Amino acid sequence: MNQKLHSNIWKLFFIKALRWFLVAMPIIVLFFQENGLSLFEIMILQSTYSLVVALLEIPSGFFADVLGRKKSLIIGGILSFIGFTIISFSFDFWQFFVAQILLGIGQSFVSGSDSALLYDSLSVLNKTKEYDKVEGKSYGIGNFSEAVAGITGGLLAGLSLRYPWYAQMTVAFFVIPLAYSLVEPQIEKKKIEKNLKSILNIVKYSIIENKVIKGLILTSTFIGIATLSAAWFAQPYFSQINLPIKWFGIVWALLNLSAGFSSFNSYKLSKFIDNKKRLYVLSVLIGISFVSMTFLGNYFGLIFLFLIFVMRGFTTPVLYNLINSRTNFEIRATVLSIRSFCIRIGFAIVGPIIGWISDTGSLNTGLIIIGIITGLMSCLVLWKTDLSN
Repeated sequence: MNQKLHSNIWKLFFIKALRWFLVAMPIIVLFFQENGLSLFEIMILQSTYSLVVALLEIPSGFFADVLGRKKSLIIGGILSFIGFTIISFSFDFWQFFVAQILLGIGQSFVSGSDSALLYDSLSVLNKTKEYDKVEGKSYGIGNFSEAVAGITGGLLAGLSLRYPWYAQMTVAFFVIPLAYSLVEPQIEKKKIEKNLKSILNIVKYSIIENKVIKGLILTSTFIGIATLSAAWFAQPYFSQINLPIKWFGIVWALLNLSAGFSSFNSYKLSKFIDNKKRLYVLSVLIGISFVSMTFLGNYFGLIFLFLIFVMRGFTTPVLYNLINSRTNFEIRATVLSIRSFCIRIGFAIVGPIIGWISDTGSLNTGLIIIGIITGLMSCLVLWKTDLSN
């Protein structure tokens, strides 16, 4: 059994690599614009995706806790494959809209389940102390994969903006057999009733009763909104500073390499600074970077965009580790899904607003607002959260 659980770790690494091999990401805005969509409509699509993920995050996390992380990952893989297939052969807003709904449902089943399964596997192997390092490596692999995908997508886009989607559809298929080969760790757990009351009790525990978990979820939310905004508004920013389109894929790859490198080495920071101070510093740097990007308004502004991606790599593993280590096995996937729910809801609200501001006014104004609000709010939440235990 131990050998099979060890195999879970590298299989989850592969699943992360495949799911983050986002060949279409460097040209997604250009692709939608080529098909007649405005930036506002594009942000509506992304908000729809985020809203679907958010609405199903908690039920799908509960599904994973009650019926199994493996089943949840398989369902997520199948729905993601179908969603990418639809986009590959679609040409208008409503077709893309349906695809985003399917992709959102697929993502909700994966979100939380993969990290919970990883933590559970390490728990049975008596290696939970290594989780911070292993999760960081997992996210690093994901970022490195997205970096390679960025270069690949840029090259394919030189032939046609549709070719990256064909590649995306193909890569998504291979997640399904890998998920099927995973093994559920056998851990004795309390029985959870399969009803709405159980879900509501976990939600109440996470965002009301347990003040530490609540603080970690809120911190994740504000930092998550900031880093998601950086990812989705990177391409408009590239256009604003007149970066040649042929460089989009290369710069996107370098951004993800920087996030991957910092994620790989995130656990090392714990040797020099405690978790709360680390999150304080990272939050402030993210906020400052958003504002600095807008004031420079040229290629030098990319330095601060890179800094945001580096901070993203440092923050994600530590927040996952802090939440996992303070959550019981039987509700772990649900709590992680509540975290993702809050991030997605936040971005579903912020995304269209910034898109509208960009269409009617200034992208810089929107970026400044994101930086100031997310930086200040995450610091305020951290100030009221006791991470000493």
